[in-house]
Amino acid sequence: MTHDRDPFAAAPADLRELLVLASDLALQAARIHREGLRSALSVETKSSPTDLVSQIDKEAERLIVERLGAERPDDALLAEEGSLMTGTSGVRWVIDPLDGTTNYIYGYPAYAASLAVEIDGDTRVGVVLDSSSGRLYRAVAGHGAVCNDRPIHAREQTDLSRALVATGFSYDAGQRERQGAAVAAVLGRIRDIRRGGTAALDLCHLAAGEVDAYWELDLSPWDYAAGALIAREAGAAVELPRAAHGRGPAVVAAHPTLLPAFLELLRGAGALL
Repeated sequence: MTHDRDPFAAAPADLRELLVLASDLALQAARIHREGLRSALSVETKSSPTDLVSQIDKEAERLIVERLGAERPDDALLAEEGSLMTGTSGVRWVIDPLDGTTNYIYGYPAYAASLAVEIDGDTRVGVVLDSSSGRLYRAVAGHGAVCNDRPIHAREQTDLSRALVATGFSYDAGQRERQGAAVAAVLGRIRDIRRGGTAALDLCHLAAGEVDAYWELDLSPWDYAAGALIAREAGAAVELPRAAHGRGPAVVAAHPTLLPAFLELLRGAGALL
């Protein structure tokens, strides 16, 4: 935190309460991330040999789930490592305890804790903590987005040829080959590509004006729920067009001045297949 004034002071009290708890949970998850770097990692695979999970993912998720069970027992929860709770409050937490596990295992400095809070199906609070840098991104629906309490805004860009674009790739080898071909078709029409390895942070970088656009396939709600709200509250447009691969929608985001041309480019390049 860098300022004494609460940037969300005007938000409803119930949303501020949820934001405070989500922020604290992200900070606690980041503590587990840091401590885990000093210990031997136990690494397993999930959906493919490139889809990795460590005991740190599980420890961070366990901490979050136990805390929510104690403090918000009536809330629902969906988390990446399998935690699932039904609730009666109309509130659901969508959690990735360690987004960017492969980066974390390799020591590549891009990994995060991501927590979104839905109320009656709408995402109202988003928190993403970049554990590798300490940058805390937060948003409340209708009340903007901040990084370390400084307001952030998506970069207004109208020229696709000057757009710096972030993306990511599937864990499935065949799908990655198709995505690589799509990137090759896109690359000549934009400034350049960035591939950070964490959807949550890619969306936050878009929100902060550090890239101009982002797209990715084969994501799950915990990958993008918090980051999408942060991006939208920073002025970006985020769409979830249907993708032909059959595993949920694609996630496509950019400043509204750029999004129509960006979507047209992606479709023409076969990037949404």
